[in-house]
Amino acid sequence: MAQYELLLPKMGESVAEATVIKWVKQPGDSIDLDDTILEIATDKVDSEVPSPVAGKLVKQLFAEDEVAQVGDVIAIIETEGGDHPTVETPVAEIPAMEEKVEAIPGIEQLPSENKTTAADFSSSDRFYSPLVKSIAAQENISLAELDAIKGSGADGRLNKDDLLNYIANRNGENVIKSQTVILAPPPPVEIASERKSNANLAEQPAVTSKPSTTSVSGGDEIIEMDRMRKLIADHMVMSKSTSPHVTSFVEADVTNMVLWRNKVKNSFEKRENEKITFTPIFVEAVAKAIKDFPMINVSVNGTQIIKKGNINIGMAAALPSGNLIVPVIKNADQLNLVGLTKAVNDLAARARNSKLKPDETQGGTFTLTNVGSFGNVMGTPIINQPQVAILAVGAIKKKPAVLETEHGDVIAIRHMMFLSLSYDHRVVDGSLGGMFVRRVADYLESWDLNREI
Repeated sequence: MAQYELLLPKMGESVAEATVIKWVKQPGDSIDLDDTILEIATDKVDSEVPSPVAGKLVKQLFAEDEVAQVGDVIAIIETEGGDHPTVETPVAEIPAMEEKVEAIPGIEQLPSENKTTAADFSSSDRFYSPLVKSIAAQENISLAELDAIKGSGADGRLNKDDLLNYIANRNGENVIKSQTVILAPPPPVEIASERKSNANLAEQPAVTSKPSTTSVSGGDEIIEMDRMRKLIADHMVMSKSTSPHVTSFVEADVTNMVLWRNKVKNSFEKRENEKITFTPIFVEAVAKAIKDFPMINVSVNGTQIIKKGNINIGMAAALPSGNLIVPVIKNADQLNLVGLTKAVNDLAARARNSKLKPDETQGGTFTLTNVGSFGNVMGTPIINQPQVAILAVGAIKKKPAVLETEHGDVIAIRHMMFLSLSYDHRVVDGSLGGMFVRRVADYLESWDLNREI
C-alpha cells in the first residue's frame, strides 16, 4: 500500500489560505476518484476539494475551523499500487492588471514607488500573513505594536481589516488601504488574502450551518449571525466609514430596450440556448460609460488615485440564503452582448449553486446591483470597497410620460426606470457622478430596435 499526500490546491493568484469548514470523508472512509474530501472557505467563496486518487482516508491533518496555507498537506490517503507523486492542482495564470496613478490636484502626492523595507516579524510567536506584514511595514508599525493589536480571525489571528481599522483609529482618520493598491510586483509566493473583505459585498456560503437560535421571554429569539453575514456586516461598516457616500438619480425611458428584448428573446434562446435578461444590457451600457468617464473606474490609496486599466464589473447576485455575493465579469468592455449574456448567466447560476471559484469574486473595479429584481424602484447602495462607485438599477414600470413630437407634446405609456449611483465623494464629484449615471441612461434610452444579435 502507498500513501498519497493531499495538498491544499491553488485557488487563484491572490488566494493563499483557506479555512477547513467541513470534512466530508472521515478516517477509514473509502474514496473514489474525484470524491469530495472536504469543504473549505476562502475570503470570497466556499469550495470543495476533490480527491485526485482512489483509496482510503488515513489521516486528517487539519481540524475544522483551522486555517491551512496553499501547498500544505491536509490529508493522507492510502492507495493501492506504487508511490504516487504529490500533485498540486494547477491554476491558470491571471494577467496582472495595468494600474495608473493619477495625481489629485492641489494635494501632495505619496512616492510613486512603494519601496518599503519590511520589518522583521520572524521573532514573533504570532502568525502574520504576507499582506499584513506588508501593510505593517508601510505604516512603520513595530513588532511590539503589531503583537498588541487584537485580532478577530481564527484563534485571535490578525487579519487585514483588523490592522486597517487600527491604523485608521491611530491616525485619527479613515484612511483604508486595500490589497488592490499595492503597486509593487507580487512576490513568487501568493499574497495572503484578506480575511473579511470585498465580499463584495459578500462571501459564498457553500456550506453554512444553520444559525443557532435561543428563545427568550416574550417570544423573541436571538439568532447568531452566520460567517457570511458577519463578513458582510464588517465590510459594509468599513465602507461607510471609509467613503463619504453621495447618490445621484436619473430616470430613464427604456421602452425601446424592453420592446427589443421582447422581440428577440425567443429566437436568441433557441439559437444560443441561453435566456437573455436585462442584466447583460445594463452591463454593456455601464462598460461603455466607464470608457467615456474612466475616472469612475478607480480606487484610492491615501492621496493617490489608482486608475484601473481593466473594466471588471461585479454584479450583485442574491443567494437562496438571502445573502449576496458579487461575481465579477472580467474585461466586460471586450465582450459583445452574446458573450455578456453567457457570462452573466453562468456566474449567476454557479453563484446560486455555490460553484464559484475564489478568483471569480475578486478584481472588480465597478459594481452593478439590480434592486428592481426585488420590486424596488430605486436604492442607495453601499460602495463595494475598494471601488469608488456602485450603480443600482430599479424596477421597470409602465408610466404615462410626456413625449415631444414634431406635432407638439403628447402623453404616452412608456417603460420607465430609475438609476441610482452611489459614489465616493473623496474622488468623485457631483459633476462626474451625475454625468456618468446620465450617460448610462443615454445608452439605454437610445437602444436600437433593429439591432442584430
